[in-house]
Amino acid sequence: MMRLLITGAHGMVGRNLRAHPQIARWEVLAPTRAELDLQDDAALRSYLARHRPDGVVHAAGLVGGIQANIAQPVRFLAENARIGLNLVLACRAAGIGTLINLSSSCVYPAALGRDLSEEQILTGALEPTNEGYALAKIMAMRLIEFARREDPALNWRTLIPCNLYGPFDSFDPARSHLLPAIIHKLHHAKRTRAAQVQIWGDGEARREFMYAPDLADAILRALADPGAPALMNIGVGQDHAINDYYRIAAGVIGWQGDFSHDLTKPVGMRQKLLSVARQTQWGWSPRTALEDGIAATYAHYLKVTA
Repeated sequence: MMRLLITGAHGMVGRNLRAHPQIARWEVLAPTRAELDLQDDAALRSYLARHRPDGVVHAAGLVGGIQANIAQPVRFLAENARIGLNLVLACRAAGIGTLINLSSSCVYPAALGRDLSEEQILTGALEPTNEGYALAKIMAMRLIEFARREDPALNWRTLIPCNLYGPFDSFDPARSHLLPAIIHKLHHAKRTRAAQVQIWGDGEARREFMYAPDLADAILRALADPGAPALMNIGVGQDHAINDYYRIAAGVIGWQGDFSHDLTKPVGMRQKLLSVARQTQWGWSPRTALEDGIAATYAHYLKVTA
């Protein structure tokens, strides 16, 4: 059986990947951060030498919502850059033949709003609120491209997912992304019988969200397909206004109230919709409808907060 190392195995993507039925094809290595600190280059190289994985899925990194990225740009750039550099160069030194690197849609220029295609990366300035994180992701992506250029036999590729939500996400208000934050806020409003919930900004900014188990499906397919594109967006091909996500989640949760808007708060890019042309040509698409995914995520939230 082939051996697969999943970095970030205990984060949302890693845990959904490990929960996927097809992961049984692999012998999975799922070290915690205490067992493998990716910022420690010597420890990483030693781990790869001892365990000799056949493939690696790189899903680790320091992540956070808009508040955290604004407050700690140095940390988000430095830690993620160090992790990406160490991981890619250690895999190269260890002769790892298969590597799936997970990037982020924040690598796209801020001025571009929709149909973000892979060729547009590095064609404009990044969104300032998460620039540090984006720069680190771009560096890892380019390192992988350069490594493939020097050794075309490498089955190394980068997937760029849209925003994610789903089981095993963080619902901590200080760390969570948009949809888990919405679920937490609306559940609290329902529990406290609040009549109103506040939305940052005007709520008209648009975002694309995919259910994390669907991304796990795409990762496993890419692992098994040496002919998959070397750089590919993974998305749903449709976005919604933030106001719509609040309304849909409120319906799922059963909260009936009014929304207000704090126009002094940052909203980030007004739109960020990935082109799924390469993904469609590859023959894959996500299966989970938005309302179904939110319902499953809310069920998970109730379970972990009970």
